[in-house]
Amino acid sequence: MDIDETTRPLRKAAGELALHTANQKNSALSCVAKSIDRFRNEIIEANKADLAESKAKGMSDALLERLMLDSKRVDGILDSMKIVVSQNDPIGEVVSGWNTANGMSIRQVRVPLGVVAIIYESRPNVTVDAFCLAYKSGNAILLRGSSSALNTNRVLVKAIKEGLRNAGENGIEDAIALCEPLPDHSDVDAILGAVGKIDCVLPRGGAKLIQRVVQNAKVPVIETGAGVCHLFVDESADLDKAAKIAENAKIQRPGACNAIECILVHEKVASDFLPKLEKTLAGRVELRCDEKSYSILSSSKSPKVVKASDSDFGFEFLDLVCAVKVVSGIGEAVEYINSHSTKHSECICTNDRANARIFQQRIDSACVYVNASTRFTDGGEFGFGAEVGISTQKLHARGPMGIKALTTTKFLIDGDGQVR
Repeated sequence: MDIDETTRPLRKAAGELALHTANQKNSALSCVAKSIDRFRNEIIEANKADLAESKAKGMSDALLERLMLDSKRVDGILDSMKIVVSQNDPIGEVVSGWNTANGMSIRQVRVPLGVVAIIYESRPNVTVDAFCLAYKSGNAILLRGSSSALNTNRVLVKAIKEGLRNAGENGIEDAIALCEPLPDHSDVDAILGAVGKIDCVLPRGGAKLIQRVVQNAKVPVIETGAGVCHLFVDESADLDKAAKIAENAKIQRPGACNAIECILVHEKVASDFLPKLEKTLAGRVELRCDEKSYSILSSSKSPKVVKASDSDFGFEFLDLVCAVKVVSGIGEAVEYINSHSTKHSECICTNDRANARIFQQRIDSACVYVNASTRFTDGGEFGFGAEVGISTQKLHARGPMGIKALTTTKFLIDGDGQVR
């Protein structure tokens, strides 16, 4: 890939897009949504080809589910676009303003980042979500998806570009580019080294991808993290409610980054909760248990109950597998989570208000839940319409990243001849 040739049109498009009004951007995005709808059948057929190739290569069912696009999911993509279109345009928003003692007027205003690159695995819906949020926030975007979704991404980008052309002067076709993956990943290296050409790169995928980007990038990175998420069942928890939350957080989409990978149980309720959990999961999840939890569940003689190894704790399975550990109380639970999580999403099930607040205050993660599934960590569920990822870092953005997360600010100063 010639990074100069790829980014030059994006940079020019970003400059043009920064001047577009909210109405112009919304008109263009509405045209894109109509184009995606027209391309629906072609998108789904391309996705079937991707699924067949990935299945033949041995991709797990959970990851195949993440890759899949059907008509219902295309509807979901279009619904997300409608929400983004309906949201206020953040560009030009005055974040703060004041007058100095010498009469100058200072305003801090929100502006686009410029040219954004996203490197992501599977999940072709990200292609549209990332484009839509970038365009609405005035950014051009370079998409580098995985080879497993290449056929789908090609058609999606074709549909997006047609929609931008159909928008006439309101659409900027060069505001999006698709980088087709190379076997040696030299394209990724080119993106990570594109200082002055790309303003920010976001990795979205598994731990291996994220580590590669973070460790090798020369351009600024917003780390959207792998999800080693935890559920802690406190001694005061409603155990029936806790079992249902565990079921949803693990099973609803096990290949998602906001699915739980470890369940911690207070020792005082472990003997009651763990059999209830096993019954609720009904053999659908392999439980990799520490010594205490295994001693409680081993009597069931279920092949889904096995002894855990040390490497199972702090590991992102992205599958119907979950680690289980018995802890002495909230103190041990908090210490364990903070030392094993990826700072994504954690949950406590409790009826003790004090423990709930301790958990939320002391857990160092982007999203901390009380009595609710971690599966809600999602831009759509948070009301953003879509997301470019879940940031697990602390600088610039944290948690689900919507429109404003793709902006920065600058200061505008008006004077009348003042000198220092």
